[in-house]
Amino acid sequence: MVIKVYIASSTGSVAVKKYQQSVVGFLEANRISFQEVDITMLEEQRLWMYRNIPKDKQPKKGNPVPPQIFNEDRYCGDYEDFFQSKENNTVFAFLGLSSQPSVKDSES
Repeated sequence: MVIKVYIASSTGSVAVKKYQQSVVGFLEANRISFQEVDITMLEEQRLWMYRNIPKDKQPKKGNPVPPQIFNEDRYCGDYEDFFQSKENNTVFAFLGLSSQPSVKDSES
């Protein structure tokens, strides 16, 4: 399973940058393996992200904004969903992971 975080490397939005850094920083700090997918580099990736976000999670106007989080092809959520899972201490369930990796697993 690969956690994919869809980001925009070139965005003028300070909020989007902050949200992306928050998600990536949390994953790095908790040694959760993930892949960043930059939607500003490949239109194909951006379109895939748009198509795979459930209709009820699409904004009423415009396109979904990063970060958007997937576990392989399964949609986990956006920044708000991620933030709520952090607040509720349910991030691993949110990401579709069974448990927090142990330090031993990460180092071997």
